[in-house]
Amino acid sequence: MALTIRPATDEDAPAVAELLLRARKAAEPAIPPMVHDDDDVRGWVRSTLVPRCEVWLGVDGGAVVGFLALEREWIEQLYLEPSRTGEGIGSALLDHAKAQRPDGLELWAFQSNTGARRFYERHGFVATAFTDGDNEEGAPDVRYRWPAPS
Repeated sequence: MALTIRPATDEDAPAVAELLLRARKAAEPAIPPMVHDDDDVRGWVRSTLVPRCEVWLGVDGGAVVGFLALEREWIEQLYLEPSRTGEGIGSALLDHAKAQRPDGLELWAFQSNTGARRFYERHGFVATAFTDGDNEEGAPDVRYRWPAPS
């Protein structure tokens, strides 16, 4: 694998949206289904996510195989091509985010997404809060922080 990490441009929004849709659908039932239809997600990625956030792409052989979106100290999104998990792409994107935000990062993960939770904990994130579902999916989630709060 010859992974490169580069910033997303407006032209990358369709590839990011399609990857997000594939990854979210592949992750069910470990995470709840999306509450927005595919066209709404495509529009949101194009009009909000890519222009508002720092979106970093993991690219291999010209194909987008993962992305991470940062907004200030928050990891807003981190998704991988479902057939490419376990290859170090998520770790590379997360390491890149840590280099961009050495003072710390935070994120939310669904409590039911045990694979993602193990991944973040392996990378030094510590759970700091749990909710009963204060999100649009209404699913319990957990707030993580890196580095661990002192």
